[in-house]
Parts: sequence; C-alpha cells; structure tokens
Amino acid sequence: MTDPTTPSATPAADTSVEATAPGAVTEDLIKLALRRVKDPELNLNIVDLGLVYEIRVDGTEVTVDMSLTTPACPSGPELLHDATTQVQAVPGVTKAEVNIVWSPPWTPDRIEPRVRTYLGF
Repeated sequence: MTDPTTPSATPAADTSVEATAPGAVTEDLIKLALRRVKDPELNLNIVDLGLVYEIRVDGTEVTVDMSLTTPACPSGPELLHDATTQVQAVPGVTKAEVNIVWSPPWTPDRIEPRVRTYLGF
C-alpha cells in the first residue's frame, strides 16, 4: 500500500496550462468583445470576417490590429470606434488601442471557414 504523503503519491501540478487570475484580461475575453462589432453592410462580426489580425494583452492594456475589407470602406471609422468601445468595456481593461493595418491585405480567405461556406465563398 502506498503512503499518500510520499512525493510519488502526490499528483503532479498541471504546468501545461498557464493559470489565469480571476478577472484577468485575456485574449479570449477581448475576442469575445470584438465579436459584438458587426460590419453594418454584411451584418457579420469582425472576428468571423477575419478583420482582426492580432490581439496583444499586456496586463490591463490591450492593443488590437485589425483591417478593413477595403481601404475605401465607408464603415471604417464606425468599425474602429465600435471595436475600441467594446475593448474598453471589458472588465479590467485600463487602456485600449485599436490600429488599422493594411498588411497583409484582407481577402475573403481570412473569413472563418464556416462563415465563408455560409456566404458561398
């Protein structure tokens, strides 16, 4: 019979998943918030459209790089404003910066596959 106080009987700590403090700002929380931002012409969220290129979380500060379907997108200012507002609304975020980037250029290939199928791409 094994003594439960011996090191071999003690379960190993799970180091494969980094622990996240309750209330911590995470990339997943930011992505959820950005799913509430919809392109008004397509009525699809910017995450599923593949417009969100990168999310960086540094403690309570968040930076998002996103693109638009075209540089002439008439909804660009609205999408930028809505994305910034949604990121700022995430509990724990003290600073939100959303940047429009053009490299690489957006193409329909960036659309989530399930949405692309729905759209017929």
